[in-house]
Amino acid sequence: MYQNLAVLAAFLLAYSIFAGRFESRLFNGPLMFMLAGLLLGPSVIGLLDPHITKGGLKVLAELTLAIVLFSDAANANLKVLRQYESLPMRLLLIGLPLTLVAGWLVGCWLFPQVPALELAILATILAPTDAALGKAVVSNPVVPAPVRESLNVESGLNDGICVPLLLLLLALMVDVQAHEPMVLALELIMEELGIGALVGAGLALLAWQLLRISAKHNWQMPMWSQLTLPGLALLCFALAQTLGGSGFIAAFVGGLLTGHLLDKQKHHLLQASEEFGSLLSVVTWLVFGALVIHKAWSSFTPQIWLYAVLSLTLVRMLPVFISLLGTGLNTETRLFIGWFGPRGLATIVFAVMIMDANLQATNTVLATAICTVLLSVFLHGITANPWAARFIKSSREGA
Repeated sequence: MYQNLAVLAAFLLAYSIFAGRFESRLFNGPLMFMLAGLLLGPSVIGLLDPHITKGGLKVLAELTLAIVLFSDAANANLKVLRQYESLPMRLLLIGLPLTLVAGWLVGCWLFPQVPALELAILATILAPTDAALGKAVVSNPVVPAPVRESLNVESGLNDGICVPLLLLLLALMVDVQAHEPMVLALELIMEELGIGALVGAGLALLAWQLLRISAKHNWQMPMWSQLTLPGLALLCFALAQTLGGSGFIAAFVGGLLTGHLLDKQKHHLLQASEEFGSLLSVVTWLVFGALVIHKAWSSFTPQIWLYAVLSLTLVRMLPVFISLLGTGLNTETRLFIGWFGPRGLATIVFAVMIMDANLQATNTVLATAICTVLLSVFLHGITANPWAARFIKSSREGA
């Protein structure tokens, strides 16, 4: 345990010191930590050998996604969304459904032996995008604001949208296996959604009122106020799960409402939550490289590699291209937005969620999800800075 901790801490220390050197070129945090896990783990050197059970991996992934979901939802700039609503709304209401359908159709072609419902689960797992893998794009102020905000809002909201769909599909799996009416599936999803949404909204309102009372009496302290929103995010998740609802829906709804209620004050309070989420994320990526890829590598068949490639290209880029028709954006801009839909943390967590779902093709679904994330972290990591620079240059020349 201490050797694993020492390796993790040493790499975290070194990367934090030289991050600017790496991230200004072809690398980013998730890519570097995944590669470090792969090289230092059992697959190569063997210095890092995390003995994490399936339950431990699930807890790590779920807590990480809960914090990230809350922070992304709270950070959603609703004013910018209203200003450029046509772009992110097109991506979410047209691009996302088309991506789900395309992912399902490609799955039917490549994996005819897998049940249709399980292919729908695979498509849903791989639909959410991860802005952290395209940070060079979404955090670059030189990239046009409509492009940056569209990708940021899409990434912040599409995982929250996919959660209830995944829950519905998993509930339908229970329905199919139990040979019970579809009412059972609908009851399960409404219970998960309803309890999750009520817990998230209720806790957000309660926390907001308590913050107002504390501010009125000058009870807040800068050091401790940084723990307010991380605590709220974890409470939303844990309480909803305890009550039988979806902790992810609770974190998402709680984040959205908290961001709206706190308005400008949210940026200061969210700093620690984002840093906490970043720390959990890098640990997740290190474990992903050292443990998950090591165990799944032998399961990667040619069909799985092909699905992963298509998932990152045709399945994502064509729906986005179609959804942006009529917006006045040129071809390169539409391709640029379509390409920067990396798969990351949400896909990992969704994959962990289905481990106990008793799917007929669990190994195929999990291996395909892992392979797609692996390719995405690598390809989007090394193309983010170069294509952003090219895009900026071509935009200036066009102007």
